[in-house]
Amino acid sequence: MAVQSQSWEKYLEKNKPAPAPDSNSPVPKKRKSAFREWGDAILFAVVAATLIRWATFEAYTIPTPSMEHSLLVGDYLFVSKLHYGPRTPQTPLQVPLTHQTIWGTNIKSYSELIQLPSYRLPGFSSVKNNDVVVFNVPTEKQHPADLRMNYIKRCIAIPGDVLKIVEGQVYINDKPAKNYPEMQSSYFIRVAQPNDDLLDAFKKFGVVNYDDQENGQPFYYGGGYSVHMTRAAYNFFKQQPYVQEIVDLRMKPGLTDAVFPNNPDLPTTTAAVADPPFPGWNRDNYGPLQIPQKGQTVQLDAKNVRTYQKIIQLYEHNEGITIAEDGTISQNGKPLTSYTFKQNYYFMMGDNRHNSEDSRYWGFVPEDHIVGKAVLIWLSVDPHASFLNKIRWNRLFNLVD
Repeated sequence: MAVQSQSWEKYLEKNKPAPAPDSNSPVPKKRKSAFREWGDAILFAVVAATLIRWATFEAYTIPTPSMEHSLLVGDYLFVSKLHYGPRTPQTPLQVPLTHQTIWGTNIKSYSELIQLPSYRLPGFSSVKNNDVVVFNVPTEKQHPADLRMNYIKRCIAIPGDVLKIVEGQVYINDKPAKNYPEMQSSYFIRVAQPNDDLLDAFKKFGVVNYDDQENGQPFYYGGGYSVHMTRAAYNFFKQQPYVQEIVDLRMKPGLTDAVFPNNPDLPTTTAAVADPPFPGWNRDNYGPLQIPQKGQTVQLDAKNVRTYQKIIQLYEHNEGITIAEDGTISQNGKPLTSYTFKQNYYFMMGDNRHNSEDSRYWGFVPEDHIVGKAVLIWLSVDPHASFLNKIRWNRLFNLVD
């Protein structure tokens, strides 16, 4: 009987009704589905990556030789937004983690329905002479300023500097600028015939962009090679018995070229303009030119109007600006005789001085186009090497100078 009684009690205990829910007790949450969990994780990753890319560091690659040999084609860089301060987005309606188009397509990744003024958050540095800087090229009128193509160059002159180039040597405020050992210029190496020693030396000194001129082009130099190379390579080839002559291809003083501001529309048009305001200016003999500074006022005249017209008409968002055929700038029908700059400007040049499209051809870089400072090479891939030798191990984790 005792056993039966105990079993009955257990039965009642097991099957007693559940207590009524307490209105103050927490309701258990429904578990997320796997699809929802993956969606939340992806959304968090995209938001985090977008914020990191905008405010701290962004990865870039070098696609062209304009900075050789300081930076090589195939170098992968980290660019710091912290140095100069991140910019607030001008074009907020954009697919995250894109630039101008959606990946793998020609479809625009942004909408221009909303365009905001640009502000820069505080950074711990300012752009200095000789910094290697990433910026939005100001010539791309078809895109908003913050979505224009990214260029990388060396900042040669900062606001207020007076720049001059004499036979390829840059002067800042009448003092010679630093010449980096890896800078390149163009030369013609005249040889009687190609040989393996010459081609091996090209590889040794990283001369990968050269034109074979065996057939006598350009005819006034004879057979040989047009090359871009460093001064160290020049000194080496100068001593080789198979080299008959090395011709320096710097432009002579007094020759006038279609550089800025003789042709203010570069690179849209590249032809020389009639009656240039600055005769004798070319890629190797240039200036003096003062770099505009925020708050500075200049008097406008027929000679310098080409220097400042893009600043006044395009970069500083002035309303009612028109430019007459004679170069006169007017605002709302009233001629401007002076102008005060609203932001700072910079002058950028590539270290590969004769193979770089830079400020000598399209002018000043506005401060609101500055993206960041190149600080570190984290990977370098040689596009000219075999599969097993693709990685340039000696360049990994090098600081950018």
